[in-house]
Amino acid sequence: MSDILRLFFILILSTAGLGAGFLVLNALFPDRLAKTRALIQTAPGRSFGIGLVNFAFFAVLAVALFSLAENAGPFVRGLFTIPAILITALLMIMLGFGLCGMTAVLGERIFPEIPSWKQILSGTVCLSFASALPFAGWFLLLPYAGFLGAGAFILSLFQRQPKS
Repeated sequence: MSDILRLFFILILSTAGLGAGFLVLNALFPDRLAKTRALIQTAPGRSFGIGLVNFAFFAVLAVALFSLAENAGPFVRGLFTIPAILITALLMIMLGFGLCGMTAVLGERIFPEIPSWKQILSGTVCLSFASALPFAGWFLLLPYAGFLGAGAFILSLFQRQPKS
């Protein structure tokens, strides 16, 4: 029973940390996240496909580089490890921005009447707790939200600015 309580408190604390991180991302990069949110709402299928393909490609590449570095000498290990760490950091950045956009969209859809910062926090809480649901949350909801958000973030990088 104490393990369940420990896991529950870890989930609550990590959700609070995610909420704070997503608020900071929204404050520092409002234009990028506005584009990401718009793409999540207007092109979810395309965003999911691009997120899935890019995430799978870069994850396989990072794992391959890490495994090559494991059996190499010290100099070659550094040559393989540094790009693998950079690719992994790129994946985490894509997921961070993507999930931040997803939580903003979720909060906006679930609670349209509250201020945007509360929408982000409530979307974070809803997505975190729903993703903690065994099997359906772990293997369906969280990958879907991550791939959709990452794909929308990638698309937002290449979206043209409207001329004014």
